[in-house]
Amino acid sequence: MMNNQDNRFSSVELCAGAGGQALGLEQAGFSHEALIEIEKPACNTLLHNRPEWNVLNMDLRDFSGTPYKGVDLVAGGVPCPPFSKAGKQLGAKDERDLFPEAVRIADEVRPKAILLENVRGFLDDVFADYRNKLKSKLKKLGYAVDWKLLNASDFGVSQLRPRVAIVAVQKQYADTFAWPEPGLIKPKTVGELLYDLMAEDGWRGAKTWMERADDIAPTLVGGSKKHGGPDLGPTRARKAWASLGVDGSNVVYDPPERDFVGMPRLTVKMTARVQGFPDEWHITGKKTPAYRQIGNAFPPPVARAVAEKVFECLSVSNIFKLSKSA
Repeated sequence: MMNNQDNRFSSVELCAGAGGQALGLEQAGFSHEALIEIEKPACNTLLHNRPEWNVLNMDLRDFSGTPYKGVDLVAGGVPCPPFSKAGKQLGAKDERDLFPEAVRIADEVRPKAILLENVRGFLDDVFADYRNKLKSKLKKLGYAVDWKLLNASDFGVSQLRPRVAIVAVQKQYADTFAWPEPGLIKPKTVGELLYDLMAEDGWRGAKTWMERADDIAPTLVGGSKKHGGPDLGPTRARKAWASLGVDGSNVVYDPPERDFVGMPRLTVKMTARVQGFPDEWHITGKKTPAYRQIGNAFPPPVARAVAEKVFECLSVSNIFKLSKSA
């Protein structure tokens, strides 16, 4: 993977959450001009890890993109409940639908590219008209639009997590964008990934547990302010976790003690690692808001993979422009 230390392209991040996408963008070479997030606990996480970032704790509806006109990329993960089966799939009728705000901000900023992500339900037949309208609005602004269902496990994340990435680039850049190639990095099993954290307090059963946890994880479910606590998801998800030897009924502060017997529960740090966050990225706050930040995040490795392709697209186009003007 490329490591673009010069950060030649800038971005504005919408609904930044705990920073999964923001971190992936940074790793791909984008610098952040502003990150907008309504939830204070998530803002605390962002500033704890990157105190130099311009984090704006506000409702996206109150944000104006005009001061950021000319920024290269507008990115974000607008709320998922309007398109999730758990959220009743109300789409445009859901008050949490912020795609119109993302389009408004894109119109104000006029970036070279837009990168938005959402749940798999966005691609359901019931939203065909919604997708077409979104595409039409962005095309009127001068963008070529495409979307793709990406599985986090195809990018080295030890989790079954399908997410829809929506990429729109100004038409002059369209021919140079290509989706990242999946399957180049094999994900670890849950046992391989979490063994050191499970054994941190000397648990004697850690090695046996590691051998049982011999597959990738099911999708982490963060829930919302209204629904969902510090558990690993609904009944079906908990059964999948149980097959890996994990009690999914709750998230805990500490790993198993030396003589622990039974199925261990995951700590917040373990769930962050399952989501693809590096250990040095600290999720702040008590376990319920911390886990909610993690469960709702875009895995950084997936964000990085897509963002690198956007970076490459803009870089190639810039080189082409320079060569023509020389």
